[in-house]
Amino acid sequence: MNTKTIIEPFRIKMTEPIKMTTRKEREAFLSEAGYNPFLLKSENVLIDLLTDSGTGAMSAAQWAGIMLGDESYAGSPSFYHFKETVQDLTGFKNIIPTHQGRAAEKILFSIFGEKKKFIPSNAHFDTTRANIEFAKHEATDLPCKEAKDTSLEAPFKGNMDVSALENFIKEKGRENIPLVMLTITNNTGGGQPVSLENIKQVSAICKKNNIPLFLDACRFAENAYFIKLKEKGQQERSVKEISQEIFSLADGATMSGKKDGLVNMGGFLALNNDSWAEQARNLLILTEGFPTYGGLSGRDLEAYAIGLKEVVNEDYLKYRIRSVQYTGEKLTAAGVPIMLPTGGHAVYLDALKFLPHIKRHEFPGQALSCQIYIQGGIRGCEIGSVMFNNPINELVRLALPRRVYTQSHMDYVVEVIIEVFKNKNKISGYKMTYQAPTLRHFTAQFKPL
Repeated sequence: MNTKTIIEPFRIKMTEPIKMTTRKEREAFLSEAGYNPFLLKSENVLIDLLTDSGTGAMSAAQWAGIMLGDESYAGSPSFYHFKETVQDLTGFKNIIPTHQGRAAEKILFSIFGEKKKFIPSNAHFDTTRANIEFAKHEATDLPCKEAKDTSLEAPFKGNMDVSALENFIKEKGRENIPLVMLTITNNTGGGQPVSLENIKQVSAICKKNNIPLFLDACRFAENAYFIKLKEKGQQERSVKEISQEIFSLADGATMSGKKDGLVNMGGFLALNNDSWAEQARNLLILTEGFPTYGGLSGRDLEAYAIGLKEVVNEDYLKYRIRSVQYTGEKLTAAGVPIMLPTGGHAVYLDALKFLPHIKRHEFPGQALSCQIYIQGGIRGCEIGSVMFNNPINELVRLALPRRVYTQSHMDYVVEVIIEVFKNKNKISGYKMTYQAPTLRHFTAQFKPL
């Protein structure tokens, strides 16, 4: 059936109340939180678009799986169900469960020793970069040139600059590069997808230089769906087939299951290198748990396995991607500057164009995040100079939790942002009054200028 309206491919079986607040109350809540939306109590947020990580709604099949979860400390059948599901999807030999993606990153980047190494990516996200730097290594972003222009309608702005990668390897020496990372989709770059052709090119460069390629695969299904929609010759293939080819081009992956695993908690490290896997399992036992549960309960492993099967359903992905596009189209029609085209999991507001009177050192993204909350109780996430040093863009991410909000919720979000845009000249910048030494955006505090 060829209809204009794309409906949610599910029915809603349970509801959760939203606490309605006034503008005056929200001003007080934000002040108490040090003008950092991360520090707000979630009960005081009307529409929570801070992150799509672990905030989605699980399906009836996943909740049923929770009742089947086996809690044996070692050798749980739930682990083997999970392992078989991940291996079917990725083809990787060693599957190491972790409680979330950053735990997989911490383990992976801890096995390279203390000598400084260099790890390039299309764009490392916050925890990936932090775990690399915590291990005394250096993270480098090599985004494609199109990524810098938020208004450019290019299909694969998440791509890595392959020429820059080749030059980077020559400059640093392949012996100093333990692996290359590709983040799919590119979260830092606006939720933009990476093309299959680009993955093949990066893989070929890595193989030529005998450097392993790893994927940050937390949104692999959304990336595969974009490939199906936008890349020549891919339209007749299934999302699962495309996903399997993507993984076949790599040597390993980290994943936060809290995104395209459709669960509230879980992650994994998957890799073919047996020596690395042995070291990783030793660290897993030390920090997470026994190799057949890795910081997760049996019920988590069951729900995760089911979620990895559900996420490649193309009716779901069609609805998911269209929900983000719908929100972006409404904002663009009103003249609100956003990252174009819209990505897979979020709409990204261009804070520099939205608030051109606020300089970068006055944190325009933070100012915009705060004003959107004050205006309508919507919580977004700054991805700019607060989160990163010297970022490409100053963005505010409005990440849509999976299977949580309806079209009317997003219509409300659009109305609030348009109202903020109309009164943008009244918004001032911020000064940071406290910052932690690592991942400062989570706990930093500010005051308005």
